[in-house]
This record gives sequence, structure tokens and C-alpha cells, in this order.
Amino acid sequence: GINAEYMGAQAILAQAIFAQAILNARQRSHWKARSTGPLAMSRAEPDVEVPEGDIKKGAKLFKTKCAQCHTDTKGGPAKQGPNLWGILGRPAGSKEGFPYSESNKSSGITWSEKHLFEYLIAPSKYIVGTKMVFAGLKKEKERADLITYIASRQD
Repeated sequence: GINAEYMGAQAILAQAIFAQAILNARQRSHWKARSTGPLAMSRAEPDVEVPEGDIKKGAKLFKTKCAQCHTDTKGGPAKQGPNLWGILGRPAGSKEGFPYSESNKSSGITWSEKHLFEYLIAPSKYIVGTKMVFAGLKKEKERADLITYIASRQD
């Protein structure tokens, strides 16, 4: 009867309050929908082949195209962009000490050669809302060279 319906409604309300409390706690403890968090969806690897690159040409490209905003040394500082040492295998927007955009943090990307190969064509199209203002590298060979170099910058 009415008493059972009332008890059922009370249980549903209690569940809703509990669920909201968990969400609030997660937000306070920085569990926001980050790619490493339990709330985020992961973004699938692009279906692309990354060509073999030239590490020396990649190093030169890094100096001319990336070093103005990024460092690539172990423990190096953030500049306008985050330090890129060890980026492969790292969830987007997760490097400590850098204020990433929400779109970057919630992109669901774990950086791989394939994601970088597509991202570097036009970063602001691959992660809409990113703070990265780099126009991109249209040439496949340049992206492959740069990725080969970046892949060497990790433990």
C-alpha cells in the first residue's frame, strides 16, 4: 500500500543523495572526469600507420617548432606548454604542475604515436578547446620524424 510506496520513494531519494555525495567528494578530491579517472571514456587509437621517422630531423623539428613552448628533458619545467618528457603512455592533461584545459583533461586520450600523428596535424581540431595554439604539421614525414624524436625522450 501507501506505506510501501513511501518507503520505496524514501530509498530512491536516499540513493540519489548518496550518489550526489560521492560525485561531490570526487570533484573535491580532483577525481573530475580525467582520462585517468573512473568517470572518463577513453578515446580509441586512430586507425593510422605511423611511418618510420628520422630522429635527427625530429630533434631539429622539436627545436624549431616545439621548444618555444615545451621542454623535453627529464624533470624539465613547464613553459607555455607542459614538459613532454615521457609523454607516450601518459593520459592527456595529467602532467603535474601544468594547468591544462578541461577539454584536454577529459579527452580520454592516452598519448601514443598514433594519437600524436593525428593530433599534430591540427591540435585544436583533435582536441577542441585545447590551449595549444600551434597550427600543426601537415607533412606526414615531419610528423613521423618528430614522433620518432619524442619517443626517444623517455625512460
